[in-house]
Amino acid sequence: MTSARASGVRRLRGLKNISWLTARQLDRLSSALTVSVVEKRAIIIDEKHSHDTAFILLAGVARITCRNRKGARTLVIMVAPGMIPGFPPPVAGISYNFRCEAVTVCRIGTIQLEALVEISLGVASADFKRMAESYLGRWDLVQLRCANFMSCTLEERLALILLELSENFGLPDPKGIRLSLPARHRDLAELVGASRPRITEHLISFERKHLISRNSRQLVINRERLEAFLEQAHIAAGDAEFGKARRS
Repeated sequence: MTSARASGVRRLRGLKNISWLTARQLDRLSSALTVSVVEKRAIIIDEKHSHDTAFILLAGVARITCRNRKGARTLVIMVAPGMIPGFPPPVAGISYNFRCEAVTVCRIGTIQLEALVEISLGVASADFKRMAESYLGRWDLVQLRCANFMSCTLEERLALILLELSENFGLPDPKGIRLSLPARHRDLAELVGASRPRITEHLISFERKHLISRNSRQLVINRERLEAFLEQAHIAAGDAEFGKARRS
């Protein structure tokens, strides 16, 4: 092993969340990395980057930020040297605009996720993803939903839940996506933290606005209309916050 490769392996061994790799694995990883320098305050990754690439912070400090419902960018995680966490998968009706930014000058190593999984675990990337998704489920979706609910109206929370259910239990329908499970008002009320009568009231309103409909007593979701409704609510919330800031 050359001195440069040995130095690269030592740097990787010092990274907390990949230090468990064997010397052979670290050597292979060091050889496979493409290393670049990112200047202070520059963007390392944003949501436009491919999810098939893994990013490793070799030196420096970074941070992950996103936009809250009012449109302001807010800090989510400070990132120390090691693997940079991947962004959560998109959630219908919620736009977070995640990005990772350099707090100091950073050295970044990049590698195809498929190659990283094969080096680290000795299995195919697709198989690992299927196993992880089956075991962990979509707890990230639940966390994002709950965090977003903190600043949503009941009407918006119900729209988000209906979009989520249409993703997980949806069947094609001429009027949109038909839910394959009964959408009981009591269950919807528990999911959004409201009373059953309030949910019934809002579902009637959604039907009048053609955001949802019925097909043989099964609920049909018009995803495009619901997403447009949430987008308008997001814009209105941002405008209200801007107006409040100007008045103060």
